Amino acid sequence: MTAPAPDDGPLAEFDRHRGLLFRLAYELLGSVADVEDVLQDSWLRWSAVDHAEVANPRAYLARIVTRQALNRLRSTARTRETYPGQWLPEPLPAGDDAADRALRTDDVTVAMLLVLETLSPDERAVFVLREAFDLGYDEIAATLARPVATVRQIAHRAREHVSARRPRFTVPPDRARRVAEAFVDATLGGDLDAVTAMLAPEAVQLSDGGGKASAALRPIHGREKVARLLVGLTRRPLPAAGPEFGVLNEMPAVLLREDGIVHTAVLLEVSDVEGTDLVTAVYTVRNPDKLAHL
Repeated sequence: MTAPAPDDGPLAEFDRHRGLLFRLAYELLGSVADVEDVLQDSWLRWSAVDHAEVANPRAYLARIVTRQALNRLRSTARTRETYPGQWLPEPLPAGDDAADRALRTDDVTVAMLLVLETLSPDERAVFVLREAFDLGYDEIAATLARPVATVRQIAHRAREHVSARRPRFTVPPDRARRVAEAFVDATLGGDLDAVTAMLAPEAVQLSDGGGKASAALRPIHGREKVARLLVGLTRRPLPAAGPEFGVLNEMPAVLLREDGIVHTAVLLEVSDVEGTDLVTAVYTVRNPDKLAHL
């Protein structure tokens, strides 16, 4: 996408808010490719606006991006419904620039995005605009072309829904990283007892192959079943390059490459379970369409 130059005046507002706009679209869509398309369309619409008439560029841009993202979300609804197996969001890498720092939030963890996925499009938009952007109800109402009273009701309903399902007791990044590295080492070493001990009793494993790569079609529940699955998978030959540790969606993650191409991304959710840091969820993305940007 062509970004505005620093001296473009009002057009530079888009570049200034791009990180937050990316986050907004990503939380609504969970797809990096769709987000880039939405931002491209939004940039074209923003460039045609009479900026002298815009009192609050940030809110105006949020309105444009939200409408474009909702259009995309509704157009892909049927695809989501018929998706083969478990749908997981595209892994989002971390970085060091300002746009990436705007995305460093628990709202982009896989577990949270899966919670947002259970909301209706309007509920999802209202929740994200209110919680991530802190927009007023009148601004959100204007964005969605809904009465303010209705938006307040939607926000209340969405907050209750998310609060009941939001992941709790996740641990700080440094602790999560240590547990993740030990967990991966034990898995690759085939130490079933150690892997089982590092999993929470109610641990779950979700795989997304999109019908294009081998993956379990249903969630695997329970520490013993998850441990046996993961250790069993590591008995297959691994690439010579070995695992590559990193951070995806603000979670410790491992990438596996073949000839330099990422074919598997594994994201680990680590939580405090009765005073012990344990792996509570393992998210495995193998759909090549969701890994190309990595």
